[in-house]
Amino acid sequence: MTKPETQAATNHRRYFFERFGLTERLLERCLGEALSAGGDYADLYFEAVAATSLSVDEQIVKSASQGMSAGCGIRVISGERTGYAYTDNLSPERLLKAAKTAALIAEGPAKQPVQGFTEGPLKDLYPVPMGGYDLDLAARLELIQRADRAARAFDPRVIQVRAGYAEELRRILVAGSDGAFASDTQPLCRLSVAVIARDGETTTRGSAGGGGRAGLEQFVGSKSPETLAQEAARGAVLQLGAIAAPAGEMEVVLGPGWPGILLHEAVGHGLEADFNRKKTSAFAGLIGQQVASSKVTVVDNGTMAGRRGSLNVDDEGSPTQETVLIENGILKGYLTDKLSARLTGAANTGSGRRENYQSIPMPRMTNTYMLAGDDEPEDIIRSVKKGLYAVNFGGGQVDITNGKFVFSASEAYLIEDGRITAPVRDATLIGNGPEALKYVSMVGHDLRLDQGIGTCGKAGQSVPVGVGMPTIKLDRMTVGGTGR
Repeated sequence: MTKPETQAATNHRRYFFERFGLTERLLERCLGEALSAGGDYADLYFEAVAATSLSVDEQIVKSASQGMSAGCGIRVISGERTGYAYTDNLSPERLLKAAKTAALIAEGPAKQPVQGFTEGPLKDLYPVPMGGYDLDLAARLELIQRADRAARAFDPRVIQVRAGYAEELRRILVAGSDGAFASDTQPLCRLSVAVIARDGETTTRGSAGGGGRAGLEQFVGSKSPETLAQEAARGAVLQLGAIAAPAGEMEVVLGPGWPGILLHEAVGHGLEADFNRKKTSAFAGLIGQQVASSKVTVVDNGTMAGRRGSLNVDDEGSPTQETVLIENGILKGYLTDKLSARLTGAANTGSGRRENYQSIPMPRMTNTYMLAGDDEPEDIIRSVKKGLYAVNFGGGQVDITNGKFVFSASEAYLIEDGRITAPVRDATLIGNGPEALKYVSMVGHDLRLDQGIGTCGKAGQSVPVGVGMPTIKLDRMTVGGTGR
């Protein structure tokens, strides 16, 4: 192993070498087998995950599970084609067989991978429990029971509470035919609370959650279960007195934090390099052009300590980084992985991610957010004669090919004569991502990131992500509703 090398990197690698009997020689043999039919590049992705999850529904423990999984995915790239095979048996025989299977995609003379691996310095973005989690279910159960009690105590109209806690410790090791080598240990936890409230015939829902790349102790220190439960209950109770949302084109103000999910869906996916390489994104071919208001700067940053979307290295072993996607309204670039960087000649942004060892990597977001501006949030509200203030969002849909989106606001209010007035229900925001950003006229200085609950889906794969934004004003957006 070529230096430099940190003690943390040594510990991460030692886990796989000692637990599963891997050796550098075996890795080289597998890469050689993967390239035995030709190909431009091959890599091995080893993964071992220890996971715990608990859920409580109506004060009854509905599920409790603990488990371990391990396996290896082997990829061969030949031009634009990818061969992929995986195995949950890490014996030399099964690894070599999987490598040979992945090799079938390639045609041409055998290629020899680089002999020896080089491991670069590793970031230290999250604390790793020494020896792993102790998997004490009682402590985890108490956490969600506290949330359950707090939600029920918030208001007598709360009729149902569900709470869940999930935690995992993921260890990875990546070796490439170009000599690249990386290993990491990645903690992740999340607590979620869902509440149903009822008043007469009206039934409403609220939810909240939090988490990040930390263990139970760090989580409890920064994310109170009671606070999250009260936020979920408040959202449900608030909707009981909400009026029908108005419909039509109007000014819209988005609150800070979780509303960044609209940015993630309507803009972020369209800036992933695979969509643009295939010219299926609304942003294809627009680098250097104005795609948003000059007040808009959007970044994707995988290097934020403890954040849910952060990683020391991506799932191809490349260091994560902060990537400016849109700067003062100008499109600067896309999120790339090794394949898209190789095919387009762009720099690799360390954005190759996958759900697990059974999945191929692809360009994905990490923590995506809009940078703060100079406007006072209060001034943004005061500038609106009649419009909508959207504070929180539920589900949404976006068409990558044209940027059109539809999002449901789970918490929103009328703005009348510069004041926030009545809460509204069933409000949807309808628009086009590239077009919507051109109507951003004010950007607050109150940038906030989400609470650590985001999960992003793409091509059937889910990965943890973060979102965020400051308060912003859009001069024009279509609002769907049943009111006037």
